[in-house]
Amino acid sequence: MAAQSESVAASRDTGRNSQDIEDFIYLISHDVRSSVRALLELPNWISEDLEEAGFPVQGQVAASIDLMNRHTSRLDRMLVDLLTFSRIGRMQRVETLSLDVVLDQVLEELDVPGAFDVTRDLKGLEITIGNRDILTLLSALISNAVRHHDKTSGKIHVAALMDGTEVVLTVSDDGPGIAEEFRERIFGAMITLRPRDEVEGSGMGLANVRKIANFYGGTASVVPSVFGKGCCIEVRTTGR
Repeated sequence: MAAQSESVAASRDTGRNSQDIEDFIYLISHDVRSSVRALLELPNWISEDLEEAGFPVQGQVAASIDLMNRHTSRLDRMLVDLLTFSRIGRMQRVETLSLDVVLDQVLEELDVPGAFDVTRDLKGLEITIGNRDILTLLSALISNAVRHHDKTSGKIHVAALMDGTEVVLTVSDDGPGIAEEFRERIFGAMITLRPRDEVEGSGMGLANVRKIANFYGGTASVVPSVFGKGCCIEVRTTGR
């Protein structure tokens, strides 16, 4: 009994510590982002002031301002994704939602390049999940498929089915795929397999996907793509 009590207490402490860490991430990301938003505007103000003073912004000065904008935008994106990570499973309503309706909303907000053909086979399924978590999940998966494609055009297929009590959601692409040795690593926080100067991204997208899957009693993993090449991320949850 004493050992059991200690185990329960340790579990509660672990949960409390995890909550404290996520609260800290949320507060820091929220407050720091206010300053970053100001830094995003500052280079533009400097450029406008120089232009008005008769000093055209060009050459090395223009390149330096562009570099500042790119890195500040990258930092802002990272803070947004950290905020999203800290809010998974909370600060939202749990609802039963149509996957077709959610996918329509995600595609409208993402504005996927027209050269990418997005198809679906969702079988009219619904899922019970946080109303923001499902948007984060699908947005991250589709953005990942587009961002890491090796061509400017491609195919993306979003599918869903029931496997017992689990909803199985997959997003496949016909891109370059992921080497087997990296298929677990890609779900780590702040992980990018290519330099950020080559592919913009915070490295938090698939970390958010796995955390959402785990929170709702499921898993996230890499499985074979329906296109015979490329990548497919499979997410299983017990929501239905």
